[in-house]
Amino acid sequence: MINLNRFDLISLRLFVAVVDGGSLTAGADRFGVSLPAASKRITDLEQHCGMALLQRGQRGVTATPEGQTLHRHAIEVIARLEQLVQAVDDLQSGATGHLRLCANPSAFGGFLPSVLAEYARRYPHVVIDMEDALSEDGIRAVLKGTAELAVIGDNVPHEGLETIVCNVDQLVLLVPAGHALAGQQNASIADVLDHDLVTLARSASLTRKVMAAADAVKRTPRIRVQVRSFDSMCRMVSFGLGLAILPRAAAALYAQALGLVQVGLEGIEMERVLLLAMRSRAELSAPAAALVEMIEESTAAFSAARHSPKPAG
Repeated sequence: MINLNRFDLISLRLFVAVVDGGSLTAGADRFGVSLPAASKRITDLEQHCGMALLQRGQRGVTATPEGQTLHRHAIEVIARLEQLVQAVDDLQSGATGHLRLCANPSAFGGFLPSVLAEYARRYPHVVIDMEDALSEDGIRAVLKGTAELAVIGDNVPHEGLETIVCNVDQLVLLVPAGHALAGQQNASIADVLDHDLVTLARSASLTRKVMAAADAVKRTPRIRVQVRSFDSMCRMVSFGLGLAILPRAAAALYAQALGLVQVGLEGIEMERVLLLAMRSRAELSAPAAALVEMIEESTAAFSAARHSPKPAG
């Protein structure tokens, strides 16, 4: 019988760091302990479990099937501990809860700031812990338990997570004033691909959408610059380093400030759908559940207004 008292959190957290880092050295560095100390803790953990948890090789370590199971459960235990620590901190500071959220650039450049402003007004004593992250990173944060919610693109794999639609926007092309395409109402994706592009990282859901559109017309995008934010994308466009495809809400903000021109797109799926992802809605904390309800209210109102008949005349 496994002795529960012999499982210590330090060794579990170190084990997760080693598996995530791919080597004992990386795990030790990330955790801030010496390599011999890390090696001894992992060996003691394996002896206590009565099985090998790591497969050691010249290029580092990988988790054995048994180690993968422990890794998954250890992540959940650590996430719960972090939530406990946050709850105690909140009690000490007088806060009534903690909202842990990741969101991609499309969310930050579009609907999310106004939603969070209303959330803060309704729940002034909830601490909002928010991180700007690409969709894939947000998904990993939710799976690991370091965030309860993540706003992601709908074209990013999210198996094992519950999702709801939280925003729908239209994609547009952003070009410098005076550019050859600036005078057109719409530009075909084929014409856009004749020019250099400024994009987010290739793993970003928005860039994937652009790549898929290029594949559909059997073209390879000329990506000249890759950046991490819409702000950087638009600044690059303003200096003539390329064109950018981004959601209309974000484009509108930067077009006016930087003297850029919005052009409609043809030949690409125009709708940009964002999802709010979570591990299980039934297990959400009260602050996270409140945000989900708020977003559902706003999307329902938007959908009703979008589909309501317009008055005649």
